[in-house]
Amino acid sequence: MELSERNIENLYQFTRDHFVEYYDLQTELVDHLANDIEAIWEQEPNLSFVNAREKAFKKFGVYGFSDVVIHRERAMTKRYFKYLWRELKIWFSLPKIIITLALSICFYTLLVSQFSEYFIYIFYGILAVWCTYKSFMLNRNFKKKSKASKQKWLLEDLIFKQAGGFGMVLIYYNINLLNSTTPLHQTKYLVIVISVLLSVTCLLAYISLELIPKKSEELLEETYPEYHLQTT
Repeated sequence: MELSERNIENLYQFTRDHFVEYYDLQTELVDHLANDIEAIWEQEPNLSFVNAREKAFKKFGVYGFSDVVIHRERAMTKRYFKYLWRELKIWFSLPKIIITLALSICFYTLLVSQFSEYFIYIFYGILAVWCTYKSFMLNRNFKKKSKASKQKWLLEDLIFKQAGGFGMVLIYYNINLLNSTTPLHQTKYLVIVISVLLSVTCLLAYISLELIPKKSEELLEETYPEYHLQTT
């Protein structure tokens, strides 16, 4: 006995009622529930759809779908950082490594100057303002898109909503590192390390807040084979 389209839609609604908001997770859970329900019907063909659904749901344990959602969120976060790392590596290979080196040299020159302390504060101030602005714009655009499509995808949420937080974390750890290190004028090796670190911080902020959001459609289609069908 197979499930009808009405049964499938009921399962989608069932996942939403249990606080699963992302369409890709809903689809994964619906497939799992559907297979379990059909297996249950083979053993108990007279069991109603609702009772079979509840029996299948009990297999998820006392926490319901929560464990599955947490596991998938962790897996998708790893995938997001994989995309981030893939884009970052491009800036350390020809021809873009020239830009990275030029940026590091620029930072080094400013850090060994008499204005190094002022430069640090100005740099992080500008970066914080830019990250805040980009985060606000990405969130606003994401909300508009979500209302129009009525479907939310986990990776898309990471791209548009979590990127800003990632940028601010970068700034926080960089500031802590600078506050805990030896004064810059005492060692050139430290200045070199910090120059590279500042360059990487700029690149990661640019990649997470500008580049990856622009490539979101491409990345979503790469991650979800069904994405194109659902958005056309």
